[in-house]
Amino acid sequence: MEKVRVRFAPSPTGPFSIGNARTALYNWLFARHEGGEFFLRIEDTDKERSKKEYEEDILEGLMWLGLAWDNAEVMRQSERGKVYEAALTKLLDEGRAYYCFCTPDELEADRQAQMSQGIPPKYGGKCRHLSKEEAAKKLGTTSAVIRFAMPLREVEFEDMIRGKVRTNTDLIGDIVIAKNIREPLYNFSVVVDDAAMQITHVIRGEDHLSNTPKQITLAEALGLPVPQYAHLPLILGPDKKKLSKRNLEGSLNDYRRQGYLPEAALNFLVLLGWHPAKDREVLTRDEMIAEFTLKRAQKGGAVFNEEKLAWLNLQHLKAVPVEILLERLAPFIPLEWQKHPLFLRKVFEIERGRMKTLGEFTTLADSFFALPEYPASLLLWKETPKEEVIKNLEDAEGLIVAAPEKKITARELEFDLFEMANRTGRGALLWPLRVALSGREASPGPLELIEVLGKEESLRRIRRALALLGENSESGAGSLA
Repeated sequence: MEKVRVRFAPSPTGPFSIGNARTALYNWLFARHEGGEFFLRIEDTDKERSKKEYEEDILEGLMWLGLAWDNAEVMRQSERGKVYEAALTKLLDEGRAYYCFCTPDELEADRQAQMSQGIPPKYGGKCRHLSKEEAAKKLGTTSAVIRFAMPLREVEFEDMIRGKVRTNTDLIGDIVIAKNIREPLYNFSVVVDDAAMQITHVIRGEDHLSNTPKQITLAEALGLPVPQYAHLPLILGPDKKKLSKRNLEGSLNDYRRQGYLPEAALNFLVLLGWHPAKDREVLTRDEMIAEFTLKRAQKGGAVFNEEKLAWLNLQHLKAVPVEILLERLAPFIPLEWQKHPLFLRKVFEIERGRMKTLGEFTTLADSFFALPEYPASLLLWKETPKEEVIKNLEDAEGLIVAAPEKKITARELEFDLFEMANRTGRGALLWPLRVALSGREASPGPLELIEVLGKEESLRRIRRALALLGENSESGAGSLA
């Protein structure tokens, strides 16, 4: 059995999209599952639309996802002009391709005439029978494209997801395969390149299904091997309609920049058209490799749901080791915070369960590093009188002062604090204490805050709260830095 060789071949004419990322992942997983190889090709023959920044976006996205390609060098179509020219010349010399001199106006008139008769539009073949001598004379004075002389036949192939697919080439007509001898178009160059790379399987989106019979006939005309094909389902929005252009073409790297994890992105992407055994949802990379086969790929559209992506990110935030997450957190936090690694780790562990993305950490955690200003009214619990709130905070202060160790654990304070809270009313004690420690309406519980902040900082923040509640209170933000 021949070794599996697949490729991911994006055009750098836009950001690294969700659709492209899924195609890359499915090719990579198929290769890894089958013990094969995964290659990268940049299809940059469109000189006007291809941009270096888009290529960089694609490469960054692949590296972030961990989808390493096996060839050290990336193939770029822009560097293969002589190869395409030789293949085009071969077809022209053999009469399998020809120059077409029809103007856009002539082609549009033919198209309108065919449509008025209810005939699917295709090229009428006007220039197909020009002699080589006639074509050579015209070439010097008239612009021309190169068309493939499509053989009349039924093309049949076995799609690895959809089963048998049949197409009558009479419905296709003679397609344009190059703007000129030095500017090949997609359907031609992809056939030449797949053969050069010895690609055995082409796994791509359903939107390429109509290109497959064209590419099969071109490969056969060039005497090249025909790979096996698999066409992935469309990606749909939550409403089961075609995914909006914003989501489909928006960069996957936007999610990276928001602080989503690559593990979650891979997990989300793999479920866009494929499912594992037992319909599990949370999967590791190794589990995907072990289970991935195209037999479990679906024919129907795959639903893109950002809420599911956020949920999967939360699951992986809980599962990925803290050390790895802290390394990835660095671009999202102030440099000053990174000077306190032990404290940062404590804060991260306490906030980990409240985060949806790494990008949210700064907003959630900033009160640990600098107590924000807040109004005295935030310390008040419902109808509890201010005097009672002050007494409760003073009692909590005394409890912390009495703690024998400078380093306090939640377990040491838990019994006494909750016994006190049961006497005063839980909200009447725990609400003002939590606000005093965090300066926020929403935060972790007071015991967790005390353990992370430590004895001295906890007392300083409680005393500031008492000052705010007093008649001559002074406001000002404290800082650990």
